[in-house]
Amino acid sequence: MIQNEQKIMQLFINLLEEQKYDRIKEILGRYQPADIAEILGNMDVDDAERGEIFKLLDKGAAALVLDMLDIGTITSLLNALGPQYIAEILNEMSSDDAADLLGHFPEELRNTLLGLMQAEDAGEVQELLEYDIESAGGIMTTEYVAIPKDITAGRAIEILRKTAPDAETIYYVYVVDSQNRLVGVISLRELIVADPNTLIENIMHRKVISVSVDMDQEEVAEVVSKYDFLAVPVVDKDSRLVGIITVDDIIDVIYEEAAEDIFRLGGSTDLVDDYVEARISRALKSRLPWLFVTMLEGIIAGQVLHGLENELRAVVALAFFIPLLTGMGGNVGTQSATVTVRGLATGDIDENNVFSVISRELLTGVLLGVINGVLVGSIAWVWQKNAVLGLIVGLAMIGNMTTAALMGALVPLTFKKVGIDPAVASAPFITASIDITGLLIYSTLASLFIGFLL
Repeated sequence: MIQNEQKIMQLFINLLEEQKYDRIKEILGRYQPADIAEILGNMDVDDAERGEIFKLLDKGAAALVLDMLDIGTITSLLNALGPQYIAEILNEMSSDDAADLLGHFPEELRNTLLGLMQAEDAGEVQELLEYDIESAGGIMTTEYVAIPKDITAGRAIEILRKTAPDAETIYYVYVVDSQNRLVGVISLRELIVADPNTLIENIMHRKVISVSVDMDQEEVAEVVSKYDFLAVPVVDKDSRLVGIITVDDIIDVIYEEAAEDIFRLGGSTDLVDDYVEARISRALKSRLPWLFVTMLEGIIAGQVLHGLENELRAVVALAFFIPLLTGMGGNVGTQSATVTVRGLATGDIDENNVFSVISRELLTGVLLGVINGVLVGSIAWVWQKNAVLGLIVGLAMIGNMTTAALMGALVPLTFKKVGIDPAVASAPFITASIDITGLLIYSTLASLFIGFLL
């Protein structure tokens, strides 16, 4: 948050009332587009007033600001300024950013804005909109620099002077053949220091790391992270260069995927998008299934407790430790699941180290169980003055934590194996499952030792 934001917003409101637009424009010139977007999004003004401020930006700055606004604020600007003005701003945006923004609009509004844009810009954006929004094609830009392999370095620099102003980045210059197939890459530095008469194919790097146009954006992020790229080329099934993905888009992907995994882990996929804009019906649709699963498992857990009825009547103290056992087990399971889902998302866990991951979580569960089992068992013994009760509680804690850690790792790994997003191995599902297994362990031990308890 920028310093004194509330004072700045109030100043803008006062200047609007006084119609001192030149002063507002002067103040806007002091801030970065991200700061302006934050101010516009947080200002407590009506659509018309927000639109007045936005119109004081030149088209280039407005394009940068529009890209950073949330959908609610953009809708407010649409209401105030109309589709024609917003379409003019979209013309100034890079094709991938414009496509990302339009992808959040209803089809009718999207088509209206595309129809108002310049034909060439609209065509590029429409092409990107054809791809899955979460694929490499959906986040790539078609504004890149590519040169033929059979030209000289001097000629390549001449091409760069003409095409670079419209390119997203020129740090990497991609090399193609006559069929537009990606055959090499050369850095801008290498191109500048090369002998002007040297052929590009003699100095280019032939081992080019690229991604396919239909690759999932999360996998693309892993590639960029692994090789520390500033940009990665995107190719079609025939190895033809169709676009590039820059690191700024990858940062957005990492943020989105992390947020998505966190929300799905909690069984609330309605929070993946803008919470304020999400419909209640969508919230119900995304959350109810997991709550029904939890309810079903809760009923099963009740049946397990019903089987422990005689033991509980005989030794009421057994009931004192049920919340502790289920709560501790649930926490261990959730911790294990979180670590596993995170490892799968970052690529740290793959088919080559699955067994080591399971073994590690199992060992961790055993050690946690032993430490906590000894502690809780001792407390039960001293509190209830019953060594056998302490032994039952301690052993149940060891068994419950061991099982919880194992399940926390196995459930996401299993989901991944069968092609389901491991993030849906949500905390409610795992916690409820662990409650059942924990109660089974506890009831079994209580039944075995009931004679000694009495």
